[in-house]
Amino acid sequence: MNTNLSNLKPEGLWQNFQKLTQIPRPSKKEEKVIRFMKEFGENMGLKTIVDEVGNVIIKKPATPGMENRKGVIMQGHLDMVPQANSDRNFNFDTDPIETIVDGEWVKANGTTLGSDNGMGVAAAMAILESKTIEHGPLEALFTVDEETGMTGAFELKPGILDGDILLNMDSEDEGELYVGCAGGINATSILKYDEVAPEGTVAAYKIHVSGMKGGHSGIDIPLYRANANKIIFRLMKKTAKDFGLKIANLEGGSLRNAIPREAVSVVTVKKANEKAFVDFVAEIEKTIKKEYATADPGLNITCIAVEVPAKVMECAAQKKFIDAIYACPNGVVRMSSDMEGLVETSTNLAIVTIKNGEAKALSLLRSSVDSAKHDLAETVVSVFDLAGAVTELDGDYPGWKPNPDSAILREMKEIYTKKFGKVPEIKAIHAGLECGLLGGVYPNWDMISFGPTIRFPHSPDEKVNIPSVQKFWDFLVETLKHVPVK
Repeated sequence: MNTNLSNLKPEGLWQNFQKLTQIPRPSKKEEKVIRFMKEFGENMGLKTIVDEVGNVIIKKPATPGMENRKGVIMQGHLDMVPQANSDRNFNFDTDPIETIVDGEWVKANGTTLGSDNGMGVAAAMAILESKTIEHGPLEALFTVDEETGMTGAFELKPGILDGDILLNMDSEDEGELYVGCAGGINATSILKYDEVAPEGTVAAYKIHVSGMKGGHSGIDIPLYRANANKIIFRLMKKTAKDFGLKIANLEGGSLRNAIPREAVSVVTVKKANEKAFVDFVAEIEKTIKKEYATADPGLNITCIAVEVPAKVMECAAQKKFIDAIYACPNGVVRMSSDMEGLVETSTNLAIVTIKNGEAKALSLLRSSVDSAKHDLAETVVSVFDLAGAVTELDGDYPGWKPNPDSAILREMKEIYTKKFGKVPEIKAIHAGLECGLLGGVYPNWDMISFGPTIRFPHSPDEKVNIPSVQKFWDFLVETLKHVPVK
């Protein structure tokens, strides 16, 4: 197994990425990487700022003769999504990522890799280190907590950065320039319930839905992968009615912006229905596996006998919550009428928990149309309102509206076409890039998002394509050399 990235090209970028993999940096726990980036800038003698929320800003003067160029901000986020396979004993707070070179790809050993957005951060670091690359006035903006709240972008203050052009390096398809993105909003629904002792003679089982691919809740949502929360409640809807199923506890999904790959629940059923229940679970597993044979061939549902719990969810509240989860929108809601193949509006039923008298459902709603996003939010509110749950909406952030007159877009299209012999694709993305928020703070910025090819971000299958990293780097270097004059 080849784990050494230092021999890959471009060396500076890969060496910096290797360093980042050794620093634990899950969202909201970026203290170590903030300190690392601060020392990185200061050790080069560059002006380095850490703002109130932890964003790191490093400024580098123009190379001689390039002082008249527009200022460029290279931007990426420091945090990563912590996801590991269930058979992997891994602590994202302390353990370094174990990288693997597999042919033309770099991946991790059973965990997320952190190429989202370690590639963009490492590229900016390599540019800041270089003594030979030509560029105008440069600033690097490394934001925090992009993956779980965009806190760094939300809290960025005006007046700190001086540049005119933002190069967001957080996209995941080389050869594509992104000029727009979806906005998002969080929905958190909570239903309080009474815990009661199981009635009559019952048997208890642990139901485990697992083996799905999961993935990014925006980019991968049009792949129609299985949602573990939807799967387990599909099973419960039927068995609660036919076999007297009662829920003792449940936990499904772990991150709002990741399609849930696993859900597990301890339930009871009437002892007289025990065999019929177990047989039904086996049959519904076959049915659902057929439905997802292409999109999620690894899907599994297991049913294992366990000790009978002392308490279960009260019957009326259970029915209301099951019905609400069953009816809650999930997946693609609408495709764009303006851009072929682009998801306009979607929702991800990301996390569901039932324990200690509280049933909770967390969704992330996305849309490139703000009115559609808010309409979808009211749909979710209405579903859970009918169940007697209280829903809070928060974390609302805007989309990024494309600018057809962008000067840096014209320049980068021309550069890419000349260098690689083909015209880059101009796209919008169904994900929450920070550009929408950053552009609100600095409305003068001309913005583009681009990056190397990354597959399956936010899941343990995440990998980055090695040849695409070289092209991404060459394109970045050439772009910096040809930034328009002020």
